[in-house]
Amino acid sequence: MLHSKLSGKQLVLASQSPRRKELLKAMDLDFEVLVRPVDESYPSDLSPSAIAEHIALAKAEVFRKDLKPDQIVITGDTIVVFEEQILGKPKTTEEAHTILTNLSGKKHRVISSLCLMNTTKILVDHDTAFVHFKEFSPEEISYYIDNYSPMDKAGAYGIQEWLGHIGLVKLEGSYNTVMGLPTQLLYQMLQAF
Repeated sequence: MLHSKLSGKQLVLASQSPRRKELLKAMDLDFEVLVRPVDESYPSDLSPSAIAEHIALAKAEVFRKDLKPDQIVITGDTIVVFEEQILGKPKTTEEAHTILTNLSGKKHRVISSLCLMNTTKILVDHDTAFVHFKEFSPEEISYYIDNYSPMDKAGAYGIQEWLGHIGLVKLEGSYNTVMGLPTQLLYQMLQAF
């Protein structure tokens, strides 16, 4: 059982994401949240999954020199890919509107990476899910942008919010991967740690 394996270990979640915190709590894991600034740039020749892993590793690396032997830092990154374009967090409501209009009625990919690091070991992996949305009306998109927070989310939406409830037609893969923390993969990685 994972909990006995983690006895005496301190999990550190290096993420501000309320969704990641919520999912980690739902796994009955005790953890503290510590966040440090990190450069999220990446080499231009990487594939989307390699980008997600690169950023998760960069987020963990900023903790390397301060880690205590009993600590395991958990970092992650989520990337939304549509027609091989990476959709980041929108900077304006207009950009959010454009992104959601593009995703309307179509399929896109969500890649969530994980990095686990302690003083002696590093594991990095990712999981991919495919999201199929219904055709959104301009009014539905505007309602979502006006009433929710698309600016802090890759791809301008949270699957667990109103837009996901009314628009998710089909999901291939893990719902939690789309939320930003592939819990089943994390469980496997923690057991392998």
